[in-house]
Amino acid sequence: MIDRDHWWSPAPTDVTLLHNDVHVWRASLDQQAEQLKWLAQTLAADESLRAEGFYFERDKKRFIAGRGILRTILGRYLGIEPDQLQFFYSPRGKPTLAKTPGESTLRFNLAHSQGLALYAITYEREIGVDLERIRHIAEAEQIVDHYFSAGEKAVFHALAEHEKHGAFFTCWTRKEAYLKACGKGLTEALNQIDVSLAPGEPARLLSIEGNVLEAARWSLQELRPAFGFVATLAVEGHNWNLACWHWPTE
Repeated sequence: MIDRDHWWSPAPTDVTLLHNDVHVWRASLDQQAEQLKWLAQTLAADESLRAEGFYFERDKKRFIAGRGILRTILGRYLGIEPDQLQFFYSPRGKPTLAKTPGESTLRFNLAHSQGLALYAITYEREIGVDLERIRHIAEAEQIVDHYFSAGEKAVFHALAEHEKHGAFFTCWTRKEAYLKACGKGLTEALNQIDVSLAPGEPARLLSIEGNVLEAARWSLQELRPAFGFVATLAVEGHNWNLACWHWPTE
């Protein structure tokens, strides 16, 4: 794994994902008209129908870009055209790939916030990523008291006032990344998931419903995708290698 102040690199044309690799792609969802038109052509019928359901044009365009970029990235790893990909969805909405010969172990997850998107890709390991733009939330203290664990609340309330804002989003993305990796939703007991959150403390999943051994099965990695954003990557297991790429290749 790498330090949090890592570098997002242009991807090589022959980018290869090995079985101990984790790749995270960063992309803007605000694409130019010509690029957006091409991305729209990669979508499945249900995705195109969903895009038409957005009331605001900006949201429609960002949805098209988000799904089209996902298809383009996955198609690159699988060696097939983006419009040939088929997705299945868990009861809680987590997308997975329909099985393809020789490549059924590819895992992925995505997150987006305010026009920025992250796509996390690996083999055989469950994976989740969460992304948030740091912003003022008037109800932050109430959310902490309701959704944070007892340990997290103790750490949070002991912080200096100027540290609490960042710690709130750090904690939230760490919980969410884990839940997304597991395919669980926010209806799960967030206050039963305990993560590190103090400034400068390495990202760690400390316990799950009091189970330290279950938490130890997972790795968390803090990401800094852009100024004013915070993100967390959750990966099943340890001893994996992380690379962070731009989309499109620059």
